[in-house]
Amino acid sequence: MLATDDLHAPKGESATFDLSTYLTQQQALVEAALDSSLPVTYPEKIYEAMRYSLLAGGKRLRPILCLASCELAGGTVEMAMPTACALEMVHTMSLIHDDLPAMDNDDYRRGKLTNHKVYGEDIAILAGDGLLTYAFEFIASNTQNVSAARVLQVIAQLAKAVGAAGLVGGQVVDLESEGKPDIQEETLNFIHTHKTGALLEACVVCGAILAGAESETLQRMSRYAQNIGLAFQIVDDILDITATQEELGKTAGKDIQAQKATYPRLWGLEESKVKAQQLIDAAKGELATFGEKANPLIAIADFITTRTH
Repeated sequence: MLATDDLHAPKGESATFDLSTYLTQQQALVEAALDSSLPVTYPEKIYEAMRYSLLAGGKRLRPILCLASCELAGGTVEMAMPTACALEMVHTMSLIHDDLPAMDNDDYRRGKLTNHKVYGEDIAILAGDGLLTYAFEFIASNTQNVSAARVLQVIAQLAKAVGAAGLVGGQVVDLESEGKPDIQEETLNFIHTHKTGALLEACVVCGAILAGAESETLQRMSRYAQNIGLAFQIVDDILDITATQEELGKTAGKDIQAQKATYPRLWGLEESKVKAQQLIDAAKGELATFGEKANPLIAIADFITTRTH
C-alpha cells in the first residue's frame, strides 16, 4: 500500500485536483478487482503462490494509469478494469522472475519475502508463467462494452510490450551489461525503454484504445508514457542509492553490488534528477490540450519524481 506521505500531492499541483484521494480511491478499486480475479482452486499451491505476489501491495500505478487514460479518452473504469488487472498480473510476473537467483537474486519485494523464498524457485517460475498467461485470458474473457477489435488491439499491444521486443529484450541487455564499466547512454536507454518503459506505455495506451481514442490522442498518450517510463527508471536508480531497505521494500544498493549500468553511474545523482524532471515536464506537455481531464495523469507524472520508493 502507499504510505501516507507518498500520497500527498506534489508541491505546485493544482488545488482543484487531490492526488492523494484519487490514488487511494483507485487503488482500493484495483485491490478489490485483483482479489476477486484469481480464486484458489486445485492445485491450490500454484494459485496461492500467484496470489501471494499479486496481492502483496505496491503502488498499483500501472493499473491506475490504465484506468486514468481510459477515462481521459472518454471511457469508463468498468471497461478498463480487466485490462488494468491483467497489466498488474504481468507486472507481478516480471517481479517474481526478476527476483530469482538467476536474475537479480533478491530476498525481499514490497517488504515481504520474494516468491521463491516462500514457495521455492520451481513454483515461483510457474507462478510467474501462470500470471502471464492468465492475464491475456482475463482480458479476453472479462472485458465488456468494448468491441472485439479494440480488445484484440489491446492484447496485441500488451503482448509486444512484454515479449522479446519489450520487457524480455530489455532484461536480456540489462543482464549482459552487468559488470561492464563502459555502458553508453544509448544502451542504458534501450534497457529501460524496453524493460520498464514498454509496459508503462502499454498501460497508458491500452486504456485509451479501450475507449476508442483517435490516432493523435494515442500518439500523445504514447509519448507521455515513454517520458514517464524513462523518468520512473531514473528515479528508481536514484532511490537504489539514497533510500533505505525499509523505504524501498526490497534490498537497497543492489545496483551497485551487481555493478549494474545505472543513470547515476552515468551522469551522477544531481544530473540524473535534472533529466528526470525534464522528462516529466515533457510528458505533461503532451497532455496540455486535454484540460482538466488530464489532471490525474499529470499529477501521477509529478508523483513519479517525488516518490520515496
